[in-house]
Amino acid sequence: MSAPVVLVTGAAGALGTAVARRFERDGARVVPAGRDEVDITDAAAVAAFVARVLAEHGRIDALVHVAGGFEMGETVDAISRASWERMMDLNAWSFVALAAPVVAQMKRQGNGRIVAVSAAAAGAGQALKGAYIASKSALQRLVETLAAELAGSGIAVNSVAPTTLDTPANRAAMPDADPSAWVSLEAAADAIAFLATRAGAAVHGQHLKLGA
Repeated sequence: MSAPVVLVTGAAGALGTAVARRFERDGARVVPAGRDEVDITDAAAVAAFVARVLAEHGRIDALVHVAGGFEMGETVDAISRASWERMMDLNAWSFVALAAPVVAQMKRQGNGRIVAVSAAAAGAGQALKGAYIASKSALQRLVETLAAELAGSGIAVNSVAPTTLDTPANRAAMPDADPSAWVSLEAAADAIAFLATRAGAAVHGQHLKLGA
Protein backbone atom coordinates (compact mmCIF):
# COMPACT_ATOMS: atom_id res chain seq x y z
CA MET A 1 0.00 0.00 0.00
CA SER A 2 1.34 3.43 -0.89
CA ALA A 3 2.32 5.88 1.82
CA PRO A 4 -0.63 7.85 3.22
CA VAL A 5 -1.01 11.47 2.14
CA VAL A 6 -1.35 13.88 5.07
CA LEU A 7 -2.28 17.52 4.49
CA VAL A 8 -1.03 19.72 7.33
CA THR A 9 -2.10 23.35 7.64
CA GLY A 10 0.08 25.71 9.64
CA ALA A 11 3.02 23.49 8.74
CA ALA A 12 5.54 26.30 9.16
CA GLY A 13 4.64 26.91 12.81
CA ALA A 14 6.07 25.15 15.83
CA LEU A 15 3.29 22.58 16.20
CA GLY A 16 2.83 22.18 12.46
CA THR A 17 6.51 21.42 12.05
CA ALA A 18 6.38 18.83 14.85
CA VAL A 19 3.32 17.22 13.29
CA ALA A 20 4.93 17.08 9.84
CA ARG A 21 8.06 15.48 11.29
CA ARG A 22 5.96 12.93 13.19
CA PHE A 23 4.16 11.78 10.07
CA GLU A 24 7.30 11.84 7.94
CA ARG A 25 8.99 9.60 10.51
CA ASP A 26 6.19 7.10 9.95
CA GLY A 27 6.68 7.25 6.20
CA ALA A 28 3.72 9.44 5.25
CA ARG A 29 3.75 11.87 2.36
CA VAL A 30 3.25 15.21 4.10
CA VAL A 31 1.78 18.10 2.12
CA PRO A 32 2.38 21.41 3.91
CA ALA A 33 -0.21 24.14 3.69
CA GLY A 34 1.45 27.17 5.23
CA ARG A 35 0.89 30.85 4.57
CA ASP A 36 3.16 30.68 1.55
CA GLU A 37 1.05 27.93 -0.01
CA VAL A 38 -2.54 29.02 0.65
CA ASP A 39 -4.77 31.48 2.49
CA ILE A 40 -6.88 29.12 4.60
CA THR A 41 -9.61 31.75 5.04
CA ASP A 42 -10.17 32.00 1.27
CA ALA A 43 -12.49 29.16 0.22
CA ALA A 44 -11.65 29.50 -3.48
CA ALA A 45 -7.91 29.48 -2.80
CA VAL A 46 -8.30 26.44 -0.54
CA ALA A 47 -10.30 24.57 -3.19
CA ALA A 48 -7.66 25.33 -5.81
CA PHE A 49 -4.87 24.21 -3.49
CA VAL A 50 -6.61 20.93 -2.67
CA ALA A 51 -7.17 20.34 -6.38
CA ARG A 52 -3.42 20.70 -6.95
CA VAL A 53 -2.70 18.28 -4.10
CA LEU A 54 -5.05 15.72 -5.63
CA ALA A 55 -3.56 16.19 -9.09
CA GLU A 56 -0.14 15.36 -7.65
CA HIS A 57 -0.96 12.74 -5.02
CA GLY A 58 -4.35 11.37 -6.04
CA ARG A 59 -5.82 11.26 -2.53
CA ILE A 60 -5.83 12.80 0.94
CA ASP A 61 -5.82 10.28 3.76
CA ALA A 62 -5.69 12.77 6.62
CA LEU A 63 -6.20 16.49 7.10
CA VAL A 64 -4.52 17.94 10.18
CA HIS A 65 -5.74 21.51 10.65
CA VAL A 66 -3.16 23.16 12.88
CA ALA A 67 -3.37 26.71 11.52
CA GLY A 68 -5.27 29.27 13.54
CA GLY A 69 -4.84 32.45 15.51
CA PHE A 70 -4.75 33.78 19.04
CA GLU A 71 -5.54 37.26 20.31
CA MET A 72 -6.48 38.64 23.71
CA GLY A 73 -6.82 41.96 25.44
CA GLU A 74 -10.32 43.19 24.59
CA THR A 75 -13.22 42.91 27.02
CA VAL A 76 -16.47 41.62 25.51
CA ASP A 77 -17.99 45.09 25.57
CA ALA A 78 -15.02 46.39 23.59
CA ILE A 79 -14.43 43.62 21.02
CA SER A 80 -13.95 45.18 17.61
CA ARG A 81 -15.68 43.75 14.55
CA ALA A 82 -12.26 43.37 12.94
CA SER A 83 -10.80 41.23 15.74
CA TRP A 84 -14.01 39.17 15.95
CA GLU A 85 -13.96 38.41 12.22
CA ARG A 86 -10.22 37.75 12.27
CA MET A 87 -10.55 35.10 14.98
CA MET A 88 -13.65 33.54 13.43
CA ASP A 89 -12.03 33.43 10.00
CA LEU A 90 -8.78 31.87 11.23
CA ASN A 91 -10.19 29.43 13.76
CA ALA A 92 -13.67 28.50 12.50
CA TRP A 93 -14.32 29.49 8.90
CA SER A 94 -10.99 28.03 7.79
CA PHE A 95 -12.24 24.60 8.94
CA VAL A 96 -15.35 25.00 6.79
CA ALA A 97 -13.31 26.14 3.80
CA LEU A 98 -11.05 23.09 4.09
CA ALA A 99 -13.90 20.66 4.74
CA ALA A 100 -15.63 21.40 1.44
CA PRO A 101 -13.00 19.97 -0.93
CA VAL A 102 -11.38 17.55 1.52
CA VAL A 103 -14.59 15.83 2.62
CA ALA A 104 -15.68 15.49 -1.01
CA GLN A 105 -12.45 13.64 -1.79
CA MET A 106 -12.61 11.47 1.32
CA LYS A 107 -16.17 10.46 0.41
CA ARG A 108 -14.92 9.35 -2.99
CA GLN A 109 -12.19 7.33 -1.26
CA GLY A 110 -14.59 5.93 1.32
CA ASN A 111 -12.30 6.83 4.22
CA GLY A 112 -10.23 9.56 5.81
CA ARG A 113 -9.27 11.30 9.02
CA ILE A 114 -9.75 14.96 9.93
CA VAL A 115 -8.08 16.36 13.05
CA ALA A 116 -8.39 20.00 14.06
CA VAL A 117 -6.41 21.77 16.75
CA SER A 118 -8.95 23.45 19.01
CA ALA A 119 -8.18 24.50 22.59
CA ALA A 120 -8.93 23.42 26.13
CA ALA A 121 -9.95 27.04 26.69
CA ALA A 122 -12.97 26.50 24.43
CA GLY A 123 -14.77 24.84 27.33
CA ALA A 124 -15.49 28.04 29.26
CA GLY A 125 -15.13 31.80 29.06
CA GLN A 126 -12.02 33.59 30.26
CA ALA A 127 -11.48 37.28 30.76
CA LEU A 128 -10.00 39.20 27.83
CA LYS A 129 -10.19 36.21 25.44
CA GLY A 130 -13.76 36.56 24.21
CA ALA A 131 -13.25 36.46 20.45
CA TYR A 132 -10.58 33.77 20.63
CA ILE A 133 -12.57 31.44 22.90
CA ALA A 134 -15.76 31.98 20.91
CA SER A 135 -13.95 31.03 17.71
CA LYS A 136 -12.36 27.91 19.19
CA SER A 137 -15.71 26.91 20.69
CA ALA A 138 -17.25 27.36 17.24
CA LEU A 139 -14.53 25.12 15.83
CA GLN A 140 -15.37 22.39 18.33
CA ARG A 141 -19.06 22.55 17.47
CA LEU A 142 -18.18 22.30 13.77
CA VAL A 143 -16.02 19.24 14.47
CA GLU A 144 -18.86 17.57 16.38
CA THR A 145 -21.40 18.44 13.69
CA LEU A 146 -19.26 17.22 10.82
CA ALA A 147 -18.53 14.00 12.71
CA ALA A 148 -22.27 13.40 13.11
CA GLU A 149 -22.90 14.17 9.46
CA LEU A 150 -20.20 11.70 8.38
CA ALA A 151 -21.14 8.90 10.77
CA GLY A 152 -20.78 5.53 9.06
CA SER A 153 -18.88 6.96 6.09
CA GLY A 154 -15.42 5.76 7.11
CA ILE A 155 -14.36 9.36 7.79
CA ALA A 156 -13.52 10.26 11.40
CA VAL A 157 -13.49 13.89 12.58
CA ASN A 158 -11.98 14.94 15.92
CA SER A 159 -9.88 17.64 17.55
CA VAL A 160 -7.08 17.89 20.05
CA ALA A 161 -7.59 20.56 22.69
CA PRO A 162 -4.28 21.59 24.26
CA THR A 163 -3.90 23.77 27.31
CA THR A 164 -0.62 25.70 26.84
CA LEU A 165 1.79 24.37 24.25
CA ASP A 166 5.49 24.55 24.97
CA THR A 167 6.54 26.68 22.02
CA PRO A 168 9.26 29.31 21.66
CA ALA A 169 6.57 31.95 21.19
CA ASN A 170 4.79 31.01 24.43
CA ARG A 171 8.07 30.95 26.36
CA ALA A 172 8.87 34.42 25.06
CA ALA A 173 5.39 35.73 25.86
CA MET A 174 5.34 34.23 29.38
CA PRO A 175 8.95 34.34 30.62
CA ASP A 176 7.96 33.99 34.29
CA ALA A 177 5.74 30.93 33.79
CA ASP A 178 6.78 27.36 34.56
CA PRO A 179 6.74 25.47 31.23
CA SER A 180 7.13 22.07 32.93
CA ALA A 181 3.32 21.78 33.06
CA TRP A 182 2.86 22.76 29.43
CA VAL A 183 2.16 20.31 26.61
CA SER A 184 5.26 19.40 24.62
CA LEU A 185 5.10 19.63 20.84
CA GLU A 186 6.08 15.98 20.57
CA ALA A 187 3.23 14.87 22.86
CA ALA A 188 0.74 16.96 20.89
CA ALA A 189 2.03 15.53 17.60
CA ASP A 190 1.69 12.00 18.99
CA ALA A 191 -1.93 12.64 20.00
CA ILE A 192 -2.72 14.04 16.56
CA ALA A 193 -1.08 11.05 14.89
CA PHE A 194 -3.23 8.72 16.99
CA LEU A 195 -6.43 10.40 15.82
CA ALA A 196 -5.26 10.70 12.22
CA THR A 197 -4.37 7.04 11.72
CA ARG A 198 -6.03 3.64 12.01
CA ALA A 199 -5.16 3.47 15.71
CA GLY A 200 -7.80 6.10 16.45
CA ALA A 201 -10.43 4.79 14.05
CA ALA A 202 -12.99 4.22 16.83
CA VAL A 203 -12.90 7.87 18.00
CA HIS A 204 -15.51 10.18 16.47
CA GLY A 205 -16.54 13.75 17.27
CA GLN A 206 -14.30 14.07 20.33
CA HIS A 207 -11.93 16.71 21.65
CA LEU A 208 -8.87 15.08 23.17
CA LYS A 209 -7.75 17.41 25.95
CA LEU A 210 -3.99 17.70 26.26
CA GLY A 211 -2.47 18.91 29.52
CA ALA A 212 -3.78 19.37 33.02
